[in-house]
Amino acid sequence: MTSKSQEERETKNLKDKMEIKELFKAYSETKDKDIRNKLIEKHIYIAEILSKKYANRGIEYDDIYQVACIGLIYAIDRYNIEKGYEFSSFATPTIIGEIKKYFRDKGWTIRVPRRIQELSKKINNAKVLLSQQLQRSPTIEDIANYLNYTEEEILEAMEASKVYTPQSLDVTYDSNSEDKDVNLADLIGEEDEYFSKIENNDFLTRTMEKLNDVEKQILIERYFNKKTQVSIAKDLEISQMTVSRIEKRVLEKLRKEVDKIMM
Repeated sequence: MTSKSQEERETKNLKDKMEIKELFKAYSETKDKDIRNKLIEKHIYIAEILSKKYANRGIEYDDIYQVACIGLIYAIDRYNIEKGYEFSSFATPTIIGEIKKYFRDKGWTIRVPRRIQELSKKINNAKVLLSQQLQRSPTIEDIANYLNYTEEEILEAMEASKVYTPQSLDVTYDSNSEDKDVNLADLIGEEDEYFSKIENNDFLTRTMEKLNDVEKQILIERYFNKKTQVSIAKDLEISQMTVSRIEKRVLEKLRKEVDKIMM
């Protein structure tokens, strides 16, 4: 029932998923740096998408992207493939949490020397790179050696960066929309619509892999293309009763998958 191009896409997606699954298995066993770098490359798009979502809100995109990459690394290190859920569903809230924490903590309480502010930014970037290279959280000595600073200078900058400016929840930032600004109160703790879409998409993708071609087509036509059972029956040259019976079977499979997630 599916076209050749659809079959090719499904085959490619299946191969990609199997490759990622094997990489995660290998990484969980070896903690090999090269394997983790491959996983980062394959999932960096998640960090990019979520960074763009929070752009133009008073903080430079590059800074948000760096924070998102840290969240991605944390997610890769903590992900347990044996749990059964998709990595994107696990990584998204981790990355969003890091971004929101960065927004919440951004800003200096007192005026500090520019060299301290610049060094603080270098330290944050160094943490990301060293975490990948060392496969652990870098020490003060690691950061000092990497940046060619003394440990005292690193500690000074890190201590200074702990003092932040509290901001009013009424503060607004420019948004991408010409007629609407973003309020800080809406940013902190907002319900993330994109995460729900990723999670729902992962659920449907995983469930549809267990359906045959006819079941997939009926599900798509009924709930995505909004066709009636009579119309689908005509297209498939089967009875409306058969379509109804298959639809009920598909819905039952979906319910069972939901029950597994809720357990």
